Amino acid sequence: MTVRFGFSLQGRGVLAGREAITSLARRAEALGYDSIWVTDRMLIPVQSRSAYPYSPTGTFPLGPDEPWLEPLTAITYLATITERISVGTSVLVIPYRNPIFTAKALATADYLSGGRVILGAGVGWWREEFAAVGIPFEDRAARTLEYLKVMKEIWTKPRVAFEGRFVRIAEAGGVRPHPARPSGIPIWIGGHSEAALQRVVEVGDGWHPLGLRPPVTLHPAELGAKVRELRDMASAGGRDPATITISFKAPLRFEEAAGGTRTPLTGSPAQIIEDLRAYAAVGVQHFVLDFSVPTVPAMLEVLERFVADVRPKVYL
Repeated sequence: MTVRFGFSLQGRGVLAGREAITSLARRAEALGYDSIWVTDRMLIPVQSRSAYPYSPTGTFPLGPDEPWLEPLTAITYLATITERISVGTSVLVIPYRNPIFTAKALATADYLSGGRVILGAGVGWWREEFAAVGIPFEDRAARTLEYLKVMKEIWTKPRVAFEGRFVRIAEAGGVRPHPARPSGIPIWIGGHSEAALQRVVEVGDGWHPLGLRPPVTLHPAELGAKVRELRDMASAGGRDPATITISFKAPLRFEEAAGGTRTPLTGSPAQIIEDLRAYAAVGVQHFVLDFSVPTVPAMLEVLERFVADVRPKVYL
């Protein structure tokens, strides 16, 4: 089984600097990483009652004055300064942007990069951010599904015509250049709920959950059960489960003294190798690792350490 490894470049905070993302992207490519990923925030509300789903307290971990790169622009830049590595969004909040614009921007980046874009797609969670961009929060799931269907039409048809609840397009051209791949840009659906799995079956090319951030854990056994559920849903829906890529985004942290009860992907290289093999055994094909270090030198160091001490011993 081929296992691929990417890392979360983030595109925010200290790591949002031009020199930072340039040096990290180029070094990751030179080290043989398969993908690099940026996150998505339009605005960070100063006053908010929304609970961040990946924190035990519900508090968003970054303050409102953090710099944050716009992801569609960032992946285009990253594809320009690299030659081989895939570039992705983890995840793009689909309802925030007009789907025609999003489809064209992604298609252009994919076409110019020779087919290296992956669209990690999510419905969003921050009610105040939805209000700021003028999109109703309550219909975000339905809007996401329809927007992704529109985007697939734009990517694969010589002309587009669409009649939906949120989007109505009279027959129109101007959709070329299409993405470099005839099937369009791979869509990896974020989230781990039943609704997210159903979106994978309906419009996704992959599943891209985030785990190991309590209260969302997704330890190997739990993730494996979800993978089996997804495959059953795909078969019931007329999809070949083998055509759905299983990815997993999670923090990874080297801690030499880790022992006893520990979080997966935290510990010595030998422990992390064991954890990655356990995830691969339940179906994970592409890991997106968040090394969660605060500086460029530290990130370069951990990128190299993972490649030297862990990656060669994971492949099954």
